[in-house]
Amino acid sequence: MADPATYRPKTGEIPTSPGVYKFRDPHGRVIYVGKAKNLRSRLSSYFQDLANLHVRTQTMVTTAAAVEWTTVSTEVEALQLEYTWIKQFEPRFNVKYRDDKSYPSLAVTVGEEYPRAQVMRGPKRTGVRYFGPYSHAWAIRETLDSLLRVFPIRTCSSGVFKRAAQTGRPCLLGYIGKCSAPCVGRVSAEEHREIVEDFVTFMAGRTDRYIKGLEEEMKEAAKDLEFEKAARLRDDLQALRQTLEKNAVVLGDGTDADVIALAEDSLEAAVQVFHVRGGRIRGQRGWVVDRVEDVDTAGLVEHFMQQLYGSEQGEQGVDTETVPREILVPELPGSLEAITEWLAERRGAKVEVRVPKRGDKAALMETVAQNAKQALVLHKTRRASDLTTRSVALGELAEAIGMDQAPLRIECYDISHLQGTNVVASMVVFEDGLPRKSEYRRFTIKGSDENGATNDDVRNMHEVITRRFKAFLKEQEEEKLIDAESYLNAGTGERKKFAYPPQLVVVDGGQPQVAAAARALADLEISDVTLVGLAKRLEEVWLPDDDDPVLLPRSSEGLYLLQRVRDEAHRFGIAFHRQKRSKSMVASALDDVPGLGEVRRKALLAHFGTLRKLRAAQVAEIAEVPGIGPATALQIHSALAELPASRAVNAATGEILEGGESRTGPDEE
Repeated sequence: MADPATYRPKTGEIPTSPGVYKFRDPHGRVIYVGKAKNLRSRLSSYFQDLANLHVRTQTMVTTAAAVEWTTVSTEVEALQLEYTWIKQFEPRFNVKYRDDKSYPSLAVTVGEEYPRAQVMRGPKRTGVRYFGPYSHAWAIRETLDSLLRVFPIRTCSSGVFKRAAQTGRPCLLGYIGKCSAPCVGRVSAEEHREIVEDFVTFMAGRTDRYIKGLEEEMKEAAKDLEFEKAARLRDDLQALRQTLEKNAVVLGDGTDADVIALAEDSLEAAVQVFHVRGGRIRGQRGWVVDRVEDVDTAGLVEHFMQQLYGSEQGEQGVDTETVPREILVPELPGSLEAITEWLAERRGAKVEVRVPKRGDKAALMETVAQNAKQALVLHKTRRASDLTTRSVALGELAEAIGMDQAPLRIECYDISHLQGTNVVASMVVFEDGLPRKSEYRRFTIKGSDENGATNDDVRNMHEVITRRFKAFLKEQEEEKLIDAESYLNAGTGERKKFAYPPQLVVVDGGQPQVAAAARALADLEISDVTLVGLAKRLEEVWLPDDDDPVLLPRSSEGLYLLQRVRDEAHRFGIAFHRQKRSKSMVASALDDVPGLGEVRRKALLAHFGTLRKLRAAQVAEIAEVPGIGPATALQIHSALAELPASRAVNAATGEILEGGESRTGPDEE
């Protein structure tokens, strides 16, 4: 690990002009590329006290052995050069977007003498016009089949085209009228190109003018008694309208726009973009990125726009259909002026980048954001379910924390409470890298005051670990375990609650929580269980008695598995805490209702479950609960109506939100 001071340039040597800089490792490989409006200010920020740097930046500057820079005239030039170098060097610490699929596009080879329409994947080629991308290749073929009767352009391969020219006989599409058959001279190259240009114009979104022209031509043919021609034009119009109906109008003003949305966590981000042309969604694409550099949402948007629009080349070098006149984003990039100017240069016209606040565009942005969230969840699910990836994760984890073999059973513990009240703990179990939900357990913290309140998370963690392993030792003693069958209940054949000990215990927290859990295990004389803590702020892995944490690489599958285990424990704990808090609020609200005893309070809890549902119930609905008459139901309704509205709670963090009823979620039990 290099000391950044060994290669730090003198401050006076660094220019204050815009430019692009590169960090190189000891082997001369470029590991990071960045741009700056002021090179001196930006580079100086990397050579401060390491403790003040983000963990990812720390790793980068300690991996590097040299830094160099190139000055440019403007920030736009810096943007262009940064993109070029990222493509050229593929630095390991730069954000890299990768397609979540290889999406197909409808491509027209306008650079050929006889242009061809076809399904095409992969990088963009010069001399080709692209439409899409589409989710499925069959969707392209279905659309193309509908349009060929109106625009009979070539779709055959070069081999088929040459054979038809040699034999003088067109292919089947030529016989049924879905190809103009330039291969046998039915139309000239110029006439075929005119058909292609009409097709490209239609696919680019300029449909209304073309349809109106066909309607007028149909009416003229009917007026001149050319009924066969009029019928053919009528069928052509019907085919075009059916094609257009498949692309629903999402923006009524006929806007050309790309709508970009992100879903992100501390390790990865998913990006979705909807290509809207003429107010209709013409294509959709998705990417997933590893967050290997310290960058916020605005930075992710900027990097994504560079990579999305930086390589889209058309037949004249810049495809004006690729960069639309409006780009909608969830957050404006930091270098907005430079990005806007760069995009305008690529489009050859003005481009507006903005965040939609209301109306149809904001609603569409929300739809794209939902797609991004689903894409991130799907990516994580696929990643977690892959056997090879799980094996790699368990192996990396065992090596990082010094275990002799991979932990086949992992237990994670989390403490949940709201301002010290209704304190609960959760225990989740992962076996072979997958959640074992039947083994999950929940604890109500006993060592709290008479109101159920305590703020001592360290003591709470000690209590939970003690209770869990005391139960294990007790079951082990009672059953006198001899072989694996003794782990089962004699009556049911199921495993007992705490029969299996874990190889690895993970606690949510840093050094204090790990020390508390270690004391609990030592008190019970348990020494064959490995213990770690995962601190959320920098995702540090803490081991007992170690003064410094273990920092796993951000791209590590082992770290990803630890995070997934910790997040699942947090989710499970929050759900239990919300359930207990809701029930305690209901019970306290009903304490002063005359004649309402414990049995009937429990009946109300069992029937409605939460205070919110009980408060929303009408008197007649409350009276349906067994043992609750109309008079008592009226008293309950009146008592609840006098209560102030409870505050909402963030299910992920337990944070109190301003205003609103307490919310429930799909994971509440």
